Amino acid sequence: MMSVLLIADLHGQVDKIDSFLGLEPDLVIISGDITHFGPIDSALDVLSRIEVPCFVVPGNCDPREILDIFEESNAVSLHGSAMTVGRLSIAGIGGSNPTPFNCPFELSEEEIDTILSSAIKAMDRAMYHVLVSHAPPKGALDVVGDVHVGSESIRKHMKKFDLVCCAHIHEQRGVTELDGVKIVNPGEASKGECALLRFNDEEKEIQIELKDL
Repeated sequence: MMSVLLIADLHGQVDKIDSFLGLEPDLVIISGDITHFGPIDSALDVLSRIEVPCFVVPGNCDPREILDIFEESNAVSLHGSAMTVGRLSIAGIGGSNPTPFNCPFELSEEEIDTILSSAIKAMDRAMYHVLVSHAPPKGALDVVGDVHVGSESIRKHMKKFDLVCCAHIHEQRGVTELDGVKIVNPGEASKGECALLRFNDEEKEIQIELKDL
């Protein structure tokens, strides 16, 4: 069984990463917002502490230059790409659909559609297909007030996956299912929140545990 640590929304709280790594995962996924509008060098600090395979996408609060930092690190940037690890085929889309706050890494729905389509084309067939996004799909873990603010384009492509790992909406930590797809928001890593994902090797089963450190 593969154990995967899922974190997001560190927002510059670099030292938090050490406590998460104490969970001894086989693999780490970071669903964006490592920084809080920079500095981007802090992302390199975070990623340099991770000694197991690490896959990452940027969040809406990360400057776009963070993609260069990802390339310098040992982590794999999944923004617009895909990678296969064991029985997992993982694709990614970073940033978010537009917000009222004019954040540095926002994308139009058309851009998200194009980038995500490219990532899906690069995916291999595997036992599990996982999407790592910062924004949630429209209609799942995406309520602010009484409005669904998730991405319509992510929702459009969601059925190609068994699991969507998202973040972005701090108040919507949790696990849900939509259109037969599991969706998880691990919460705010800046507050010690994370999720452990366990992928069964023998039969297709995903266990999701929300944790507070």
